[in-house]
Amino acid sequence: MNMRVALFDVDSKIPNLALMKLARHHLSQGDEVESYLPLDVASYDKIYASKVFAFSDGSYINEDIMEVGGTGINMSKSLPPEIETLQPEYSLYPGFKHNIGFTMRGCRFKCDFCVVPKKEGQPTSVSTIEELLVQDSDFLILLDNDPFGNPDWKARLKEIRDRGLTVNFSQGINIRIITDEQARELSTLKFSNINRTKKQATFAWDQIKDERLIIRGIERCKAAGIKPYMMQFFILIGFDTTREEDHHRVKMIIDQGADPYVMPFDKSDLYQSAFARWCNTRICKSVPWEEYRHGSWKGN
Repeated sequence: MNMRVALFDVDSKIPNLALMKLARHHLSQGDEVESYLPLDVASYDKIYASKVFAFSDGSYINEDIMEVGGTGINMSKSLPPEIETLQPEYSLYPGFKHNIGFTMRGCRFKCDFCVVPKKEGQPTSVSTIEELLVQDSDFLILLDNDPFGNPDWKARLKEIRDRGLTVNFSQGINIRIITDEQARELSTLKFSNINRTKKQATFAWDQIKDERLIIRGIERCKAAGIKPYMMQFFILIGFDTTREEDHHRVKMIIDQGADPYVMPFDKSDLYQSAFARWCNTRICKSVPWEEYRHGSWKGN
């Protein structure tokens, strides 16, 4: 007997790949699949819920009637292999016309603030670019956590280049250890921010101790022809840095001619939320933090 299946995307900022693969699986079984509507809860035979972020609101999740997964609630749970290997069903997100996916899983590093090494282990190549191109689009959002950590990174970048794709490195590129060769390869690609509004590659500066490596990486990218305005940096705050170190990193990235983007470790913290707002709305380029803080945020 066919089922009516609901898929509940709790907090994804981009299409949820796991839910799209579940949609593909159930549609292939002849089931009816739709996005979850709370008012219709009694009519569903099965409900899946996916929560990506630990800090997001999960008050609408009911584990008594839902099968719940996602990094934000259960790191040990994963899709069955026969579903994981399916192509995603993009009809779950009708407004999204591009492609999204992983060519690798895992990471070379074991950063304490990151769940990827705990959940996925060491880097493993899992798919080609061709296998990710489900929709008729030349824009690909790549979810690889460490693109140059992919054992097959050269082949994957060649595919992107040969197909004329524009790629967004949504999780950031590890600029601390980027080589001259990798910077040159990156410079040959058409890359952009996630909204495809600016030619920009995303990197990260998470810890203050890496400043020398960050500057070296920027210089390598510049030597390869990647201008500073083509660089965006995720800047983690609230984990193991002081507020002075947060401000220093933002200022240094701006002074380099690149764009900082602050990522609060604890979004419930008023300082972290205010500092992220000051930076990510680009007020940081015209109003000093000290003035913004005293004018718009009354914390210390």
